[in-house]
This record gives sequence, structure tokens and C-alpha cells, in this order.
Amino acid sequence: MERRIKEAVRYLGYGRNAADERTLTLIEDAFAELERTAAPKSVCRIFDLDQTEDGRIIIGNMEIRSRSLSRNLKGCTKTVLFGATLGPGVDQLIRRMSLTDMAKAVIHQACAAALLEEYCDEEQLKIGAELEEQELYMRPRFSPGYGDFDIQYQEPLMRMLDCAKTIGLTMTDSCMMTPTKSVTALIGASPIKERCPIAGCEACEKKDCEYRR
Repeated sequence: MERRIKEAVRYLGYGRNAADERTLTLIEDAFAELERTAAPKSVCRIFDLDQTEDGRIIIGNMEIRSRSLSRNLKGCTKTVLFGATLGPGVDQLIRRMSLTDMAKAVIHQACAAALLEEYCDEEQLKIGAELEEQELYMRPRFSPGYGDFDIQYQEPLMRMLDCAKTIGLTMTDSCMMTPTKSVTALIGASPIKERCPIAGCEACEKKDCEYRR
């Protein structure tokens, strides 16, 4: 619980400053309401990974060019395509709230983002445990839009996961996901065990890591 509150405070833009008691109470209330409303779902598929000498990343029938993603996937032999959503109810809740209390709506937005990250971390731990039985170890999630990994890759990634059918996740022409509190990502799997935290690069103090997002 403490970590999710810290994440919500970070999303609210407090930086290193502490949130006041009233805000913390609103955050706790928001999490309680979101947990009653959310219907989280996730989907994943594991593919062989091929990285060519000319910098292409080939996953199934998807070909990617991204220097930052290539660094993250260095040494990986497989990759996990991953998608998750909190469901349409969260969007509806925040939309209704924005009509009556914008301050609470902003807090709910931040808490929903933190709740989604927490859910993704939990699902990634489950996937990681299965992969470790094959002596493969996961890297941090890497989503379209990070670094030079173009947001346009959202479409083939979602298509390969069949997100619309499996978890009810679709995408607009401008690459916005519906429901909005959703995420897609690639997760590298390497036979070399690195100390990559599930919480991702933001939680890691090793700033010079070659796999860093």
C-alpha cells in the first residue's frame, strides 16, 4: 500500500515534496473506489527474438527499428509481448468525476496510473517465475513511446496479442488506447541474469546500465 501511495504522489507531480494529509486521505479514498471499479485483465505471448547486425529487431512478423529498445533487449533470446488494462469502468468513473469535482478526478487519474503499474508488476512476476524455470530472466517492460521506440508500434503489438478479443483493449487512429488506463509493452528474456527490478528503471539506482530505458 505504501508504494502505491508514493507512486500516486509522484504522478501528481509532488517530486520530493511530501503530500499534505488531506491529499493523502483523498488518495486512499481514490484507491478504495478504484479497486471496487477496476476489472484488470492482461494477456501475454512469448516470441523468439532476432536482432540483426543492421539494427533491426524481428519479433514474429513485426520488424522494429529502435536504438533504445535494442539496448534494452541486448543479450535476449526471447521477448514477451504484454498487454494489460484496468477495464472501462475506471474510465467511466474518472469521466463522471471530472464533471463534478476536477480535483478528485486528477487524484483518481494518478491513482489509476499507480494501480495499473502495480497490476503490471504483479503479472510480470508471474510471467518471470515461469520463464525462470527455463533459465530465462526478464528485463524491465519497454512500451511504445519510450525513447525512440515509436508509438506507431502499438498497433502491430496489439494485433499480435489480439487485445480487442482477449482483454477488450482497442486503439484509436491517433494511437490512443481504449480503455485509457491500459498498457502494452515488450519484455526481453535473457539467459543472463541481470539485477533488473520489476519496478523498472525508475526504481533502479544504476544510472549507467546499458539496458536502461
